[in-house]
This record gives sequence, structure tokens and C-alpha cells, in this order.
Amino acid sequence: MCTSFTYEDADGKFFLSRTMDFGFELGGRPVVIPRQHHFNSDVAANGFAGPLGFVGAGRNVGQYLTVDGVNEAGFAAATLYFTESKYSPASLAGHVNLASHEMIPYLLGNMHSVSELRDRLATLNVVAVKNKFMGDIVVPLHWIVADASGDCAVLEAEGEGLQLYDNPVGVMTNSPDFPWHVKNLKNFAQLQPTLAAGTKYGALQADGFGAGTGAVGLPGDYTSVSRFVRMAFLREHAEKVHGQAAAVNTISHLLGSLDIPRGIKISGDGSSDYTQYRGYMDMSRHAYFMQPYDDQTITKVALTEDLLNAAEPTEFPLAQVQQFVDVTAK
Repeated sequence: MCTSFTYEDADGKFFLSRTMDFGFELGGRPVVIPRQHHFNSDVAANGFAGPLGFVGAGRNVGQYLTVDGVNEAGFAAATLYFTESKYSPASLAGHVNLASHEMIPYLLGNMHSVSELRDRLATLNVVAVKNKFMGDIVVPLHWIVADASGDCAVLEAEGEGLQLYDNPVGVMTNSPDFPWHVKNLKNFAQLQPTLAAGTKYGALQADGFGAGTGAVGLPGDYTSVSRFVRMAFLREHAEKVHGQAAAVNTISHLLGSLDIPRGIKISGDGSSDYTQYRGYMDMSRHAYFMQPYDDQTITKVALTEDLLNAAEPTEFPLAQVQQFVDVTAK
């Protein structure tokens, strides 16, 4: 389970961000995948590569499994869990055939914009093959994509091929399907960041108990439906700030309201979904930020020509700082 959204700062720069909420330990680290890097595929015998380099969260499991990131063209993508996914049972001739867990590296290595993805969508086919690293299952996923122009869309597969939905609210969570979430926002048309207007009950004038009354009814639980509504409200009304550092700080605070501590959300198998990390992608300056659960320090990795032209991927350790500074210590 995860939450993702786009943010435009006061300078007109766009970011894509996400929480990685999962019970299975992914162990991701910031990694730069260079241009023309070859990926083996569980579907296509020859694998695939792309002309574009990118930076995102990944783990080396024989090769890098990547789940989100931004490329040198300013195109960003993130994968989220989606139980309704129904993939093609077999490869299709004349298509780029991919497993669901291969979609992110393919998109980031090959797409310059959301518009280009729209043009090339009919050539893509997601095949139902298992991922050994994830427990030898067919991983049910969907994807949010965005670019430096602010264009944003959601990619889903529900048995009738891939569907790419324009995303006017810039938010994505998990089940149900994306069009359902957008329609559900109509149930929360009354939400506002200002004081709610008072009303009369007979001779009594009933006013709210101060600031925040306009948001009474904003869902606070951790279901994907509630997280979608909550993030749409927060994104709409959050302040716009100047500069990369201030923007990442603002996004961190917004995603913090969706952060899931360990032990709060227990799955049917007894595992605990929790926010393993938050990822922030600067699509204008081609930089990736990771903020892990166990140390809230934010690590930044920006794309450079040396990294993009390297012979192999470059993995970066997460920065760590002293958790507390005891100002009373002598």
C-alpha cells in the first residue's frame, strides 16, 4: 500500500513523491541506472535497455529491481500495489512485453514525457509472470507517471490491455481503480481549509470550535480510499514555496500525514504494512530524495554526466545523522 502525489512549487517546478508502504522488506537504496543499461527480462529473451539514465529507489537482486525514480528527461514514475490488476496471459507479437515488476525501469529508460507514453501505449503489453524476489508471485501493480511540464497520468491493467488515465488531481493510492477514486471525491465537496460557517438550531447559533472546522469529515484512517481523499485535500491547499530544499521539506510534511508506523496496519497474513521510506523526485532538476523509516535524514542524489555514462549502476548509501542532540549534555 502506498500514496503518491505531484506538487508544484512557487517557481513552477514539479515534483512527484510517494510513500513506500509495505510489509515485505524491500531494502531499497538510491541508485543511478546509466544510459543504455541492459536489463534481463522474465518475459523477453533478449531483455531490454533504454537510451535514458535515471535515478530512483532500487535493490540489487542479481540485477537492480527499481520501483520509482526520475530520468534525465524529467519523466518520473512510481509503482504502487493494485490487487485488481489483470495482465496478459502471454506475450504478444509486435509488442514490448514486460513483467509488471519490469515496468518502472523500462519506462524510465525510454520515455521522455507522459505525452510520449500516450503515443506508445498501444505497443506495451504486461504479461502475468512471477517475481521470485517478491515470493514467487505475479505482483499486482499500477503506476503513476508525471513529467516536468506537470502532466500526470495513471497506468492500470484490468484485463482489457493497459489503460492510461489522465490524472487531474495528481494523486494515486491503491484499490479500487483510479476512475473510482476520482468520482469518490464528489462525496467530500464540503471540505475546506477555512472555518466552517455556523448554523442555527432553533434559537441556538451553533458555531464550530475554531480553526479546522472546514475539514471536519476528512478521513483519517489508512485505507487507500481515505488516503486518496486526504492527500487530494492536502495537496490542493498546501502552501507553495520557493526553492528545492523548501519544496522537499513541504512535501515531507504532507506525506508525513500519511505515514504509517509499524504495528498500526496489520495485513491478513499478520505482516505489518508500514512506511519503509518516502521518495521525492524533482522532475525539473533530475534529482531523487529518499527519507527512510529508521532515520528521517533525507538523502539526495542528482544525475550527473559521469553517473549517466558510467559502465554500471551506482548505488548510494543512505545518509545518517545523530538522532538526537542533547543540549543539556556537558
